[in-house]
Amino acid sequence: MRLGIRLLFAFFLINGIAAFFVLRVFMAEIKPSVREVMEDMMVDTANLLAEVASDDLASGQLARDASQSRFAQRVRHYATRPIDAGIWGFSKQSLDFRVYVTDHQGRVLFDSENQAVGADYSQWRDVARTLRGEYGARSTREVAGDDTSGVMHVAAPIYVDERIAGVLTVAKPTRTVQRFIDRAERKVFMGGLLLLALSAAVGVGVTLWMVWNVRRLRDYALSVQGPADSEHGALPAQPLAVPQVPGELGDLARAMDRMRVRLEGRDYIEGYVRALTHELKSPVAAIRGAGELLQDELPAADRTEFATQVVQQSERLQRLIDRLLELSKLEQRQHAEGSAPVALHDCAAAAIAHTQGRAAQRGVALELTGQGHSGPWEAELITLAIGNLLDNAIDFAPAGSTVRVELDGATVAVQDAGPGVPDYALPRLGERFFTTARPGGERSGSGLGLAIVQRVMVLHGGQMQVRNTAPGLRVALKLGR
Repeated sequence: MRLGIRLLFAFFLINGIAAFFVLRVFMAEIKPSVREVMEDMMVDTANLLAEVASDDLASGQLARDASQSRFAQRVRHYATRPIDAGIWGFSKQSLDFRVYVTDHQGRVLFDSENQAVGADYSQWRDVARTLRGEYGARSTREVAGDDTSGVMHVAAPIYVDERIAGVLTVAKPTRTVQRFIDRAERKVFMGGLLLLALSAAVGVGVTLWMVWNVRRLRDYALSVQGPADSEHGALPAQPLAVPQVPGELGDLARAMDRMRVRLEGRDYIEGYVRALTHELKSPVAAIRGAGELLQDELPAADRTEFATQVVQQSERLQRLIDRLLELSKLEQRQHAEGSAPVALHDCAAAAIAHTQGRAAQRGVALELTGQGHSGPWEAELITLAIGNLLDNAIDFAPAGSTVRVELDGATVAVQDAGPGVPDYALPRLGERFFTTARPGGERSGSGLGLAIVQRVMVLHGGQMQVRNTAPGLRVALKLGR
């Protein structure tokens, strides 16, 4: 399972469980809370009415003819009052209190709905507890099994000469407040769904942010191994940028960068040593062999030949060391330092002047065409790159042929008339110490010339393109910036 799916699943699981219990608590508390508020108001109402009924109960009017008492008349007038009240979006058009009065024995003296006059209510919880001086209340269903038919009863004692002479009970159907309960539950439920949706959106956002940063770190870690030719000791073509991520992930990125620098430096040195050792073996062996032979008595012609071989191999070693040092310096740089405009034509002309003598020795003509643009390039490096291309072309060009340097805008191309290179070798040109056979069959090159050219292009934000032209090889440098 992928990291993003795991994080999202864990977030939804935790958020879902929390939302379920929170909603459950809220939904479970709405109904009893509303009924508790209703009971609190009924307590006030019952005690107020108990005071109003105390005079009629004390005079015996309620016991003789309750319907004619002032209290009964006031209650009947209350029940018939017209009302149209808007309560938080709901319309109330009826008065729902039922009021009944019992004597000190629990017998009903007055009932506002004339349902239980004369009935014995002494066993009902509201009456019995109140007569004992306790708080009396009960909730009774009018229809068994139907929770919506419940009626709440709250009683208050009627005092006569500081003794409990009777009980007044106020009753109210719970269905009258059910619509408030239903609305509150709907609001809580919809609010819970909205909160869950917002939490899910936040969870998705956090997960995507986390996965994005982790993937950046992953890509960075994968890039540490460098390009496919890293096994040859080459540095990455472009400097690796440390991902800018916050918090602990940022610390991890910086730790990975420090690790990359250490590993890269170690691989770089190891690759250099391995490749350099391989390249040094041939000239050193040739010099040693010639030196051992020169210790013997040899004809003058043989001595001259072996001495010449020592000089040639020494020069080869010198060129190898010089180019290694040049490439090493370039690979430690991150960008070119050119600022003032540099004419590409001037760089090409300087490179031709440097290689003109060697070309004449090989019987190869050099030709410059086009003008090229000017740009903020480092003249010395551009000249070096073109010079290396010319050296390489001179090595492969047959005697009597022409090596052309063609300028076109920000592109310089070197075209020779040699045999070209095998197609399989084209992608590896520019790789340090990779060489192909010269026309004579010898492998005298080190492969560092094109590696230097490749690095110069990287520093200038350009690229080197190589293709066979049959005959010859064309190497084009497209400068950036």
